[in-house]
Amino acid sequence: MELVIGCVGKPSAGKSTFFNAVTDGKAKLLDVAGLIPGASEGAGLGNKFLDDLRHAQVLMHIIDVSGHTNEKGEETVGYDPINDADWLDTEIHQWVFNNLWKRWTSIARRHKATKSSLQATFVGQLSGYGATPSLVSKVLDRLSAKEPVDLSTWGEEEVHNLVKIFLDIRFPTVLVLNKADQGDDTDRNIEKIVEKYGSDRCFVASAAAECFLRAANKQRFIRYEPGSMFYSTLEDDDEEQAKADAEKGLGPLKPIEKKIHRRLERISDMVLFRYGSTGVRAAINAAVELADVVVVYPVKSLKSFATNTTPGATNKGIFADAVIVKRGTTIKELAMRVSQFLGSNLAYAEGEDGRRRAEDEPITSNNLIIKFTTTIASSTLTPSDSSATDKEGKKGVKKGAKAGPSNVEE
Repeated sequence: MELVIGCVGKPSAGKSTFFNAVTDGKAKLLDVAGLIPGASEGAGLGNKFLDDLRHAQVLMHIIDVSGHTNEKGEETVGYDPINDADWLDTEIHQWVFNNLWKRWTSIARRHKATKSSLQATFVGQLSGYGATPSLVSKVLDRLSAKEPVDLSTWGEEEVHNLVKIFLDIRFPTVLVLNKADQGDDTDRNIEKIVEKYGSDRCFVASAAAECFLRAANKQRFIRYEPGSMFYSTLEDDDEEQAKADAEKGLGPLKPIEKKIHRRLERISDMVLFRYGSTGVRAAINAAVELADVVVVYPVKSLKSFATNTTPGATNKGIFADAVIVKRGTTIKELAMRVSQFLGSNLAYAEGEDGRRRAEDEPITSNNLIIKFTTTIASSTLTPSDSSATDKEGKKGVKKGAKAGPSNVEE
């Protein structure tokens, strides 16, 4: 299971270049189709764009901060890119709000008729956008909602507030202020966006500069570490560094051609010395941190941490399985992420210290190794082959008998 970062932005904002600049990141990048105003009502690629977002844990909005392209990605001059940051939030908000509001009367009626909790109702309505019980609990905390609530009394203002809080939690967003080396109104545009959205969310970048530096590094014109403020050339080389490169199977650095030298000088002046780096690696790192995820290791043995305890097995698979989940995910939700079988037949879970964990206990940095035990023996039903249910079930368990707990984890 991977951490997925949704790369969003209007056409010509530099998304493709950004993708080319990220070849060894610590997360999977999802290239979401270009967005234009009116997407929530079906304009452009509309619903496809918005539907793609559901697969991402965090968003990275690529903005052409130079002001050389308008809201549709067409060439222009003097466009204010702060509009792009504003209407992306608006489009996503309207997409969710419209889907909820047009059904709100029936949602409120069903909520009352079934005597459901707010959590159960909102999980049911927002699960299509990736909502989980633990996430909805955070939403309810911010809403300060106290049961019982008559949803029929909620108007547009209350539903808008619900959607805003939900999206703030569900889709944390990093703003990548791309094309920062284009001059003109770039500095003023950067200042306005950072002032409104905060420096912790905004990262000044030049994906084109990062692409060029990586290409020059690969072709051995320079030695460059992604995210660094510096690069070295043949003139900077020393015997020790050349020896280290040779041990890695790398050839010597080449003399730099004039055209390449001029481009490197411009990148140094307009990007590296001004901003400290190209900003690409910093933006990726920020997105990963903003996603607030942890890696959990489901095991079958708390002594050996093996995932394969079959007698005679040569490959025990020590910490072989890893699941990426958002911090605060519950034990039950984790079990469902591992497999539908495990979540549906969970008897109990134990932490590294052997203590049993409640199903609603949240995952934190202190409980990242979990052993699951199910109510159905693994010889009776295997998670990987649900078609074996009837055959193996009839053979393995007598009618009316209750299967004992079994350690099952896939």
